[in-house]
Amino acid sequence: MAYPLSEAATLDLQTQLQQAVVACTERCLYHSAKWAAELLNSFPESDQDGQNLDATKKAAKGKSQVGSGQDTTGQDTLSQKSLFLALYAKYMSGEKLRDEESEMILGPQDGGVAVNKELVGINQKLEDWFRSHPDSNDSQGWLEYLYGVVLAKGKNEADAKKWFIRSIHRYSYNWGAWQELANLIESADELTSIAKQLPENLMTYIFHIYTCQELYIANDQIHQQLDQIQEYFPNNAFLKTQRALLWYHVKGTKSPVHQPHLPLLLHRANPVPTDFVRAETIFTSLLKTDPFRLDALDHYSNILFVMGRTPQLASLAQLASQTDRFRPETCVVVGNYYSLKSEHEKAVIYFRRALTLDRTFLSAWTLMGHEYTEMKNTHAAIESYRRAVDANRRDYRAWYGLGQTYELLEMYAYALWYYQRAAALRSHDPKMWHAVGSCFARVGRLPNAVRAYKRALAVGAFHEAGVAAPGGPFGSELETTAEAGWQRGAAALDPETLWQIAGLYERMGDREEAAAYVELTLAQEEGPEGVLEGEGEKRAISARFSCSSRPSRK
Repeated sequence: MAYPLSEAATLDLQTQLQQAVVACTERCLYHSAKWAAELLNSFPESDQDGQNLDATKKAAKGKSQVGSGQDTTGQDTLSQKSLFLALYAKYMSGEKLRDEESEMILGPQDGGVAVNKELVGINQKLEDWFRSHPDSNDSQGWLEYLYGVVLAKGKNEADAKKWFIRSIHRYSYNWGAWQELANLIESADELTSIAKQLPENLMTYIFHIYTCQELYIANDQIHQQLDQIQEYFPNNAFLKTQRALLWYHVKGTKSPVHQPHLPLLLHRANPVPTDFVRAETIFTSLLKTDPFRLDALDHYSNILFVMGRTPQLASLAQLASQTDRFRPETCVVVGNYYSLKSEHEKAVIYFRRALTLDRTFLSAWTLMGHEYTEMKNTHAAIESYRRAVDANRRDYRAWYGLGQTYELLEMYAYALWYYQRAAALRSHDPKMWHAVGSCFARVGRLPNAVRAYKRALAVGAFHEAGVAAPGGPFGSELETTAEAGWQRGAAALDPETLWQIAGLYERMGDREEAAAYVELTLAQEEGPEGVLEGEGEKRAISARFSCSSRPSRK
């Protein structure tokens, strides 16, 4: 339960957010300004009654001091703001010129050949300014933010993190700095380490929830933290979106068996996961309250695609097109609609259009790779997935897509490496371990294949029981604990995976273990009573196990 904010604390927070809207707008950071305005607008009405007038007056009085936590001279404020605007304009001009030089998507100049030629000059001027202002108290945090952006573009990520943290300490309400820092965090351990260096305020809590969602960490603790924040901002669309994305990343209690020919997003024949239904409900509510908000609608369209909701996806595509057809989110929604209708060429056109608008739009690269896979254009699919990985190394879908494509090409060693990267990012998903086990079997590493399939069983058993599966390498506590549970009949197991393990043991010459896993397969398919009654049939199947036929379901 979150503690209610006092009247003074509420007024101070409203003032800070109002100042943030003004400060970010003055520096052309419109995304950060919109985020702050959205948070400000989501205060409960009862908290705002009688305070808006005083808060507005206080915000207007403090405009000359926006961006710093303390009083500064007007000349220094103007100097830093002017320098930021000049350098930021150069940076944006360089980005625009780079996109123009890159020409067409997946063309010969695309993919890192063209660079932002303004970065070197901007970097030099910022270094000169920081050398001439060694006292950090003189800084307002905006130049540190820009310097971090330049360092991140130059692949100097370690230093970029330090400067983003420094910027956040100087001014905490620039959401762009928090987002850039989140983009550089690759693991939960790294997030824990960086969190210790951040100020203890509301923005840090929101950042932690957002970064966990980006890292696909969706456990009860994160939901509880989000509950506490939403008590202060019950109507905030951004926080509701984070909740929906947390449910979206869980993807239900059961994963379909790995199928090399089927992209990760395409599993229409499987039952709709309950977590998808929760995410879909939240997005539907958001669309009713704010139909012109296009943020994260690409994820909503993915959910509707998987659920096979063609009418809803058609309505969403029409609404997004009427709102702003030149937003990448709109193009992805329309592309998903055409993909659901199996018009893959049209889907690719819209995904390419999204990337023309924003080459860093991650979901468009991944989805375009899926479409090229459907069209049997493996070269373009591989290149699309690689670009998705370049944009975000944490995107397990892109790593998984690369593995699928190489598996289709029968290049199993390459596929295995990419599947292992996907499994490392998505260790609680049985499908990832299924893919790893399949490739281990293909390359003849049968013991490793058995351990991978057991890992798939283990994480599936933990997830079925509603328990977070612990991490660890092959043969760790995870498999040992789960195996003890399923041998006692305490866990529901995937019979397809059990059958694969039985086949591997048979290939290794261990018929006793093979027969045991055949019996487990029958136990899962028929139930304990069916196995006892069909003892003769069970033993006959075990004896004939060298045959490749699959025992029929009864």
